[in-house]
Amino acid sequence: MTPINIGLTQEQRQGVINLLNQDLADSYVLLVKTKKYHWDVIGPQFRTLHQLWEEHYEKLTLSIDAIAERVRTLGGYPVGSLEGFLKIATLKEDAGRVPTATGMVSNLVNDHEQVIRNLRQHIDQSSEEFHDEGTADFLTGLLEAHEQIAWMLRSFIEGEALEADGKQPAAETKTPVGV
Repeated sequence: MTPINIGLTQEQRQGVINLLNQDLADSYVLLVKTKKYHWDVIGPQFRTLHQLWEEHYEKLTLSIDAIAERVRTLGGYPVGSLEGFLKIATLKEDAGRVPTATGMVSNLVNDHEQVIRNLRQHIDQSSEEFHDEGTADFLTGLLEAHEQIAWMLRSFIEGEALEADGKQPAAETKTPVGV
């Protein structure tokens, strides 16, 4: 086997590979949860959420492949079993129950925000501890994608009224009945 000579030691590459494998595991758990919710959602928001989650799981599928390929680029092997994913993932399955549509959205917001927090930490570690700016940049792209998805999901359940300029409207004053 030809040694990898990209300016990172084996220890640095292995440190980054470990971070990437955790990100891969979290992404896979999130993919499964998103697909499950896509299949199980019911209620007046069915069509909107069904379509939104299809977009999300398609993006997750692409990012999963990119993470695994980044691991291979660095000379490692991606985790590739459900058992392996569940051992190192920070996210938990939502097995055995079907939440309401709003509950599903809320669960996915929480999961994407956990992934975002993990990615921030992994970006710092990749750069500062392992001196792998390429992986830090790669993870930054993933972070931005998860931030956008979390924003979309939060927006779905927040339901705050806004003026055309994006500001919240002034509190409405109600006149007592009969005055």
